[in-house]
Amino acid sequence: MAHDVFITSLGKFLPGEPISNDAMEDYLGRVRGSPSRARSRVLSQNGITWRHYAIDREQKTLFRNWDLAVNAIHDALSRSPITLQEMDLLVTGSTQGDLVLPGFASQVHRALGGPACEIASLHGICSSGMQALRMASLQVATGESKRAVVCASELVSRLLKASHYEEVAGDGPVPFDAEFLRWMLSDGAGAAVVQDRPHPTRLSLKVEWMDIRSHANRHELGMSVGANRAPDGGFGPSWLDAPDVTQAAAQGFFNIKQDIRRLESLVALGVDGFFALMDQGRIKPEELDWFCIHYSSHYFKQPIVKLLEKGGVRIPEERWFTNLSTRGNTGCASIFLMLEELVNEGKASPGQRIFCMVPESGGFIACYAMLTVVGPERAAPEVGREAALPDAGPLPLTPKVGGDPLREKLVRELTHVWVDFESSLNQVPLLSKLNRGVFTVEDYQSLLINLRQQVVEGSRWIARAASSITADHLALRSSFIHHARDEHRDYEMLERHYVSVGGSKEAITRAPKNIGSEALSAWMFQRASQENPFDLLGAMFIIEGLGNRVARRWGTAIKDQLGLTDDQVRFFLYHGDNDATHLDRLDGALASGILTPELAERIVKTAKVTARLYRLQLEELDRV
Repeated sequence: MAHDVFITSLGKFLPGEPISNDAMEDYLGRVRGSPSRARSRVLSQNGITWRHYAIDREQKTLFRNWDLAVNAIHDALSRSPITLQEMDLLVTGSTQGDLVLPGFASQVHRALGGPACEIASLHGICSSGMQALRMASLQVATGESKRAVVCASELVSRLLKASHYEEVAGDGPVPFDAEFLRWMLSDGAGAAVVQDRPHPTRLSLKVEWMDIRSHANRHELGMSVGANRAPDGGFGPSWLDAPDVTQAAAQGFFNIKQDIRRLESLVALGVDGFFALMDQGRIKPEELDWFCIHYSSHYFKQPIVKLLEKGGVRIPEERWFTNLSTRGNTGCASIFLMLEELVNEGKASPGQRIFCMVPESGGFIACYAMLTVVGPERAAPEVGREAALPDAGPLPLTPKVGGDPLREKLVRELTHVWVDFESSLNQVPLLSKLNRGVFTVEDYQSLLINLRQQVVEGSRWIARAASSITADHLALRSSFIHHARDEHRDYEMLERHYVSVGGSKEAITRAPKNIGSEALSAWMFQRASQENPFDLLGAMFIIEGLGNRVARRWGTAIKDQLGLTDDQVRFFLYHGDNDATHLDRLDGALASGILTPELAERIVKTAKVTARLYRLQLEELDRV
């Protein structure tokens, strides 16, 4: 393959509080008001003590399946080198979506938002999560995708509610094959970000290989919803063949059923696949540090252990990892939840190898994966700090004691605008990555292109504003012209920075404005073309405030995260050291006698609009 593949972050979402065995029927309900006869028997074997449901004690749904998936994705992205807007592939796995149609990936994408991107829905039971991960890994390996998001989500509790079993005709007990899964399954979602490079500051999992095989050609399906077994052991008519939905429900078509007689065959099938991979040289058991094997019940662990031992494989107990007892059987999400706990709770270490195995009884599918824990490329920022950025310094302007009350009121109002603006910048995807210490060279190149466009336009709109100032304000006109002269060659520094990190001068000089840059430029020139456009002091307050308060922080963080020299971030360091002088000119303009209540109001509004449009151009990088 063209590229290595890495799981760079993992996330989870488990709805509600953990539910104990004793409380299960309070949530799922008692069929016809009677306690279950099978519950204690099943629970004594599966070893599950806690699980999560997305329904409450009145059996009302609190979350949709797409909500579980979206929450897990956001959790993964909170630790990721990428932002949601950078996602170029979304792959989902689930047993059932919230809607029959369209595909679950479409349902998740609608709820998640983000950019237009390729999607894929993998529909199955326990194996669909591994299928989704493999599909994303292949896309990244071939270069078709660079930033894939994968999620596996299960919301099965809706199928397990007592009311669904009461719809079945007759007063007898619920058949064991239908009731068995009520005490086995639970809700939850896991997600992963998959890329062609490891996480710069956190552990990653390198995907060495994955192997998935269906054996439905030789085995009858073992888990189903939508039909009942026929006398010959196959399936009779499906729910779509029933005269109406009511009759389909009365015949139990919608009850999820497990043919438990086939489960022992699945154990042998999974272990047989393990031995085949050993014979191919893809597995060396003595080199494996973790065995993450998904089984629906602890009852099946010993048969797996015995079969492995018969083949000469002895896995020390401390190398087995499962969280079945505390997470429950979350189907296709189970393997994601195991890996999430291993990585995010500090159990995995660089260099360790993790073997994953997911056998599925529904379609007799065996899934295997080999992962290697990869250390970060650089140290992570301290917890609670934004990538160890330097102190931002004082606010751009401060009221002077004993000064003009109107000017002091204006400065207070501008300070409110600034505080809102600076805090909103932290939500911009590019700057969020910088704050989290996961900034890339590509991010820097995009930022430099954007800033060059702004700087070139900046000296022009300041000059336009100077030409719009009437003769009775010559001193202010001179100040504007002086300011434009200071700014007009800054773009050359940005070009040098761009070339120094691998870009070409032609690429940065010919790059078109993005959507936000077009809006900001049009706004500035519109205001600069008005007679005596002194409200542009509000725009200068925002832009020069960035230079004075933020530029050095950005430059220092970019330099440290990318391993650059001062010369490669000189633009930011220069403005951090010199834009205080420019703010002094703003102070001087405000004290020149032009300030009126009407002008003060316009200055504040212009500052607000400029702040919003400045943020917009950073949000719309590369969107032209």
